[in-house]
Amino acid sequence: MSEFDPAHSLINDLLLIEDPQERLGAVLDRARRRPALGNTDRNERNRVQGCQSQVWIKGTSTTKSIQFAGDSDSPLVRGLVVLLCDYFSGEIADSRARLESGIDPLESLGLSQNLSSTRRLGLQAVRIRLKQLASATPN
Repeated sequence: MSEFDPAHSLINDLLLIEDPQERLGAVLDRARRRPALGNTDRNERNRVQGCQSQVWIKGTSTTKSIQFAGDSDSPLVRGLVVLLCDYFSGEIADSRARLESGIDPLESLGLSQNLSSTRRLGLQAVRIRLKQLASATPN
């Protein structure tokens, strides 16, 4: 991983908020400040199968990095999806390593224990989609 790891910094910054509900509120606020995916990106190709809510993930890559953007019709899911996209975005090798590591940023932040099993399965489908997009990106 690179010397400065934005994913690690993201998690550490959110962990400064001690109360899990307040931490979730901060995650949702972060997502609200992000532009939504445009209608052209809210298509079947970008839609994540297996989610209770409508979720779309888009990957944009250069020769060195991949950036994920996500959206959902549910504000809660949108917040969690944007967090996952931010966490797994970055230099291609770093992004792939984080996706392969099995580390779950939602679990690390204490955000997944209050989610329904259906919601957790949907967010697992998001991770699988991110992994597919990262794997399809040339080195």
